[in-house]
Amino acid sequence: MARLSEHGLRRSVGVSGLFATAYGNVGSSIYYALGLVAGYALGLTPVVFMFAGGLFVLTAKTYAEGASMHPEAGGSSSFARHAFNDVVSFFAGWALSLDYIITIAISAFFVPHYLGAFFPSLTHNPGDIIGGLITIVLLAALNIRGLGESARLNLFLAVADLCTQVLLVGLGFVLVLNPSLLLNQVHLGVAPTWTRLIFALSVAMVAYTGIETVSNMAEEARDPGHDIPKAVNMVLIAVLGVYAGISVVALSALPVVQHGHQYVTQLGTTFENDPVLGIVSRLGLHGTLLEVAKDYVGILAATILFIATNAGLIGISRLSWSLSEHRQLPSIFSRLHPTFRTPWFTIVFFSILAGLLIIPGETTLLGNLYSFGAMLSFTTAHVSVIALRIKDPDRERPYRMPWNVRIRGYSIPMTAVLGAIGTFAAWCAVVALHHEARTIGIPWMLLGMAGYFYYRKRQGLDPREHHKIPHPERPPDFEELEYRTALVPIFGNDVSATALSSAAKLIGEEGVVYAMYVLPVPSQLSLESGLEEEEAHGRSVLESARIQARRAGIKIHTGLIRTRNPGAALVEEAERVGSDVIYWSTLHAPAGEQRIGPTATYLLSKRPCRIIIETENRPASPTERVPAPV
Repeated sequence: MARLSEHGLRRSVGVSGLFATAYGNVGSSIYYALGLVAGYALGLTPVVFMFAGGLFVLTAKTYAEGASMHPEAGGSSSFARHAFNDVVSFFAGWALSLDYIITIAISAFFVPHYLGAFFPSLTHNPGDIIGGLITIVLLAALNIRGLGESARLNLFLAVADLCTQVLLVGLGFVLVLNPSLLLNQVHLGVAPTWTRLIFALSVAMVAYTGIETVSNMAEEARDPGHDIPKAVNMVLIAVLGVYAGISVVALSALPVVQHGHQYVTQLGTTFENDPVLGIVSRLGLHGTLLEVAKDYVGILAATILFIATNAGLIGISRLSWSLSEHRQLPSIFSRLHPTFRTPWFTIVFFSILAGLLIIPGETTLLGNLYSFGAMLSFTTAHVSVIALRIKDPDRERPYRMPWNVRIRGYSIPMTAVLGAIGTFAAWCAVVALHHEARTIGIPWMLLGMAGYFYYRKRQGLDPREHHKIPHPERPPDFEELEYRTALVPIFGNDVSATALSSAAKLIGEEGVVYAMYVLPVPSQLSLESGLEEEEAHGRSVLESARIQARRAGIKIHTGLIRTRNPGAALVEEAERVGSDVIYWSTLHAPAGEQRIGPTATYLLSKRPCRIIIETENRPASPTERVPAPV
């Protein structure tokens, strides 16, 4: 993990972590998007997904350039802030907030449908509504208590999900693929009609929910300029391949049939709410093998959708935090819980809104509303990145979109131009064809913009100007680490002088002790913002450590680390300074870190050097000495 020395931050996510998180969010959409789109597109479902995928490719390229240039939370809202002003920024952010609410609602609503493989009552009302609401309430409570995202779990689930989907495509090609059937079930203008085809095209972008994840993860990427574009390209290849393969297999397993004067597919009727389970049930498997396959897909899909719901809650927390930090939302949206230090109001507020959208039990409503907010947000992102090429042409761009054309001396990315035209046209289609967009989406935007102007007026702030909540400046960085030394982690409210003395004895009189205060940042907050009180407290603890050490004649340097993974941050610090020993006293550590907690377990598993852990009774036996890496 690279170190940002100016803030002591730990950017710990590499390409695999970015891919896992993004694919976990985007790839999860197949479990509900397939049924939503197939009900309208019928035999042209694969074509519709590929057309929407083209817009997704253009949009992903735009986000890759924007996020590598401005690696901060906020996505299209952040791009618009740099390109235009705070009015446009809030407009994009408010549209994006609707997307996150829909992501939470639609992912949670489909969790019980896939658990219906075990409990059939969850596949219909009221079981699915109650199950979706319970999912939201449970995750909201866990997020308030500080539930984070596990990079390892995300990677495991993303790989398992991708392998399962590839296996499903492979089995489908062998067992049910019928090319002539695929062609014969298309009657353009009739099945589907032109109106339903356009309707399906406007819904299909729900298949690519989660692209904003790339932007939110940018602030944690080790090397945003390199890692983000690479992860985006990997996601593009995986997602487009999976959607193409699964939609073809689905229409071979559940083809379009004529009932009277209507053409339907069971993907959009019987299996509308669990289309992947529908495919599995029509692959020709029998007996125990069929039951095992359905149970496996049910568990995996429910787990993936559960994680996607949690990602939506984390995403809306970071977005609202960013908007509040820039004084675009009232400060209550950045208020932290007094005990758990998480944005409890934001989590509760947006969870309630997501729950209200689940109560009608209409998946079409959720899909249509997502397309409304997403197309606005994506269009703003495209236009903002184009504007930045004109407004700030000399800024370093670690990644530049392909196909650039010189217009009046400026390099204009035609991929973003086409993306803006395509997403705006899709938004117009959503507004024209979906009454939910007109009755809920447009009032949502009008209400938000009115609230924004009212809030800025009450605060006496120009709505167009950029304003940010002032925070005290951080003191200059601590001295650069140079020597082989002892590392003493500090987490709690105090530091034991005994721990410093014990560490000093291990390295001798000429050695240096480094006391590192570790400030864990909840996943719901931006890595770079907030927790000012906690950081000030940490520096006060470090000052106390310096005083105690100097009185005891110990050479000491201090530092503060903001991180999402304390164990990984300490391992990196130990390797970077060539530490001979990590001496950790758990006497004043948080309850979860006393004795052998998760951070101690991580240190013992990695062992970058000698590890000694002092518990309540006595120091634990030192681990076997492992040479520090060169």
